[in-house]
Amino acid sequence: MSTEPIKEDRDRIGLRPLARLWPYVMQYKGHLVGALFFLAIAAATTLSLPLAVGSMVDNGFSNADSAFVSNYFYALFAIAALLAISSSMRYYFVIWLGERVVADLRRDVFAHITKLSATFFDTAKTGELVSRLTADTTQIKSAAGATASMALRNVVLIIGAIAGMIYTSPGLSLIVLVAIPIIVLPIFAFGRNVRRKSRYAQDTLADATAYASESISSVKTLQAFTNEHLVSTKFAGAVERSFEAARSSIAARALLTAFAIFMIFSSVVAVLWIGADAVLKGTMSPGDLGTFLLFSVMAAGALGALSEVWGELSQAAGAAERLSELLATKPDIASPDNPVSLPEPATGSVTLDNVSFAYPTRADQSIVQDVSIAVSPGETVALVGASGSGKSTIFNLILRYYDPSSGAVLVDGVESVKADPADLRNRIALVPQDTTIFAMSAMDNIRFGSPEASESEVIEAATLALAHDFISDLKDGYNTIIGERGITLSGGQRQRMAIARAILKNAPILLLDEATSALDAESEKLVQKALDGLMQGRTTIVIAHRLATILKADRILVMDKGQIVEQGTHDQLVAQNGLYARLAKLQFDTEFESVA
Repeated sequence: MSTEPIKEDRDRIGLRPLARLWPYVMQYKGHLVGALFFLAIAAATTLSLPLAVGSMVDNGFSNADSAFVSNYFYALFAIAALLAISSSMRYYFVIWLGERVVADLRRDVFAHITKLSATFFDTAKTGELVSRLTADTTQIKSAAGATASMALRNVVLIIGAIAGMIYTSPGLSLIVLVAIPIIVLPIFAFGRNVRRKSRYAQDTLADATAYASESISSVKTLQAFTNEHLVSTKFAGAVERSFEAARSSIAARALLTAFAIFMIFSSVVAVLWIGADAVLKGTMSPGDLGTFLLFSVMAAGALGALSEVWGELSQAAGAAERLSELLATKPDIASPDNPVSLPEPATGSVTLDNVSFAYPTRADQSIVQDVSIAVSPGETVALVGASGSGKSTIFNLILRYYDPSSGAVLVDGVESVKADPADLRNRIALVPQDTTIFAMSAMDNIRFGSPEASESEVIEAATLALAHDFISDLKDGYNTIIGERGITLSGGQRQRMAIARAILKNAPILLLDEATSALDAESEKLVQKALDGLMQGRTTIVIAHRLATILKADRILVMDKGQIVEQGTHDQLVAQNGLYARLAKLQFDTEFESVA
């Protein structure tokens, strides 16, 4: 599908994306009023200068009245003081507004990202999202503060200066008014081109950031394969593309500035030429010419500055458009308008009723087909099967990261699509295979399972997870800052910390996703002991490749190509001599040959 109509629509949008900032600005009406008040004072004092100078030339110099001239200079000093005070206050208010609006915008964008569904993150690039949170919001900061203030100030000065020129000399003003459209219309046209190039520059910067983020997060892998040069070369190429896009945007802005300055000051020179001739002919006083000239220079300077401001606003509009697109993204998984309340107290039952599912990115490939599972409260059920058989997908559906294509998932008798996802997930504790450890203290990492938990409750959960001893041995104990992704901990320590997090959550349903598959024998024994304690009294669903960890399961469900092909206890499945028996034989070798 062609993208040209989309590009044309974006071109027509102009600065409209910046209108999304208005609700943020209106939250701080006091600061906005203060900014506008001091802006008006600064503009008024600036516009009074040409009138004062003209009056002084005609009345003070012509009459050789030194006292009159001195009084005018005293007045000009007072005006200068008032201008300085009002300008500094305007600066404070507008910069405060810019910083405050961007802080609120970043907060809302991040909060929105955290609520988006798994389908969004299946294709989104982390680095690009970070770029939007940082580079794009920084671009907007100046627009919401200083740039917008400068734009408004220059508009006021242009209007005031034109009014002053008309009052001083209507004839000369007509020349200026005719020239303004010739100057302004190309500025708008150039501004549209700047905005388009600016958006492309931001897009290429986001691509470079995304590639850098992915490479840094996998730095050990790239070093292991000695691909530092390859990765650096690719990133250098991405940075170069970003530079070329920025250079093109800068060139467009430079051309816009050159055109505006030439046209504006050429018109001032033309007006001065005609005015000087009028003074020589006696049809205009020197003071009026001076006043008119100052007003015209003021209008020209404001118009020239407005051309630069327009370029900056166009850049900010491109950034605002990108953020608007992100904020407009709706989560596929959301709470219904009238969610069904889950029963209290929780029982912990989980049911899948003829569930089928295909991931949106692979809609033509069904991962789960007509699966029905009923897990009773307190029961332990294990899912086994080859990689890609649909085990992890079952977990994704129970957690409602996705909704089934057909069939229904029920938790405590309530269909998941009819419940609030937050209420549903509050009843589930997850211990994943790849444990997420945050760059925060050990205490806060465990408290992630229950943010309101007390310190004693965290320590109790860590003790039950057999994590208390190794945490206590850390440099600062529970206050030790763990490296990003838990890089300073062993695999077993990370898993036990994840188990402590699940214990602290105290949810009735427990999902264990191959929690011991990557551990050595000693770590596995410790983690399994912690898991046995965690599973007591909870409905537990286990994904396991190591069959030794599920021998005590109440039921084992064997999955193959998205379907449940066998189910029963360990002994029953071995006796059936089917797929499970073959998997068991591969792992336990001759031990189960005699049992079969």
